[in-house]
Amino acid sequence: MAEEHSHSGQPQQEAANLVPDVKHVIAVSSGKGGVGKSTVAANLACALAQAGAKVGLLDADLYGPNIPMMMGSASGPEQKDGKILPVESHGVKLISMAFLVPEETPLIWRGPMVHQYLQAFFRDVQWGALDYLLIDLPPGTGDVQLSLSQMVPLAGAITVTTPQEVALYDVRKGMAMFQKVNVPLLGIIENMSFFVCGHCGERTEIFSHGGGERAAEKLGVPFLGRIPIDPAIRDGGDSGHPIVVADPASPQAAAFRSIAQKLSDELGGVAQSGPPIESLLKKITQPFGKQ
Repeated sequence: MAEEHSHSGQPQQEAANLVPDVKHVIAVSSGKGGVGKSTVAANLACALAQAGAKVGLLDADLYGPNIPMMMGSASGPEQKDGKILPVESHGVKLISMAFLVPEETPLIWRGPMVHQYLQAFFRDVQWGALDYLLIDLPPGTGDVQLSLSQMVPLAGAITVTTPQEVALYDVRKGMAMFQKVNVPLLGIIENMSFFVCGHCGERTEIFSHGGGERAAEKLGVPFLGRIPIDPAIRDGGDSGHPIVVADPASPQAAAFRSIAQKLSDELGGVAQSGPPIESLLKKITQPFGKQ
């Protein structure tokens, strides 16, 4: 344990000064692209804000930043006293590389440039006092993930996956990376879990069944819940009104709120809505499951 502390102590100490007023920094990750990670990040941020928390959302997917579109933020941030003021949308403060570069400009960066820009998103943005800062990461394991772990004290990482059997492989890759930098995995979310026909109500497992839950069980980490695949969720992202905002009474929104409440419970946060959920804290604080 002492060895772990010394390994991560210096980066954590340095990072604590970059976002001193943020209680919990949560990384939202995925082993590969196309699993709806940004959709999950946007809806979780909105759900936490609806529950009374002060929430920020940092779009750290520097190569494909789409959080502003999903959150309906057309105008960019302003500057004040040498600091960047985050844009506010649906009760969430957010910042993204999409605000800072023209839409059609491809970003071709090497590691040191990624580190520099990511650091600026913490050091030069006036986040203020936040209960949660969610960070939407690029898919896979790379420079952004490693730089992030050196800059801020992460409360933990969430992994978004889909129900296929290959989910175990994808989650294992990402988990191994976070394990190396001593970041706990708060849980796994299975997105695009099933489809319910709007006409007959029949449930169809389009992408197989239960891969995310089996991955959580095998890897010894919490399973946070399932999000159905649904046109309304995609519509919400395209229109800039996440489903938890656009249709808060829907079962899809309820699924996001349930996951947000679990996270809040684990981290001792301030979100108050929803029924009490039995704590998974023991699982989170224990070492990663044996593989």
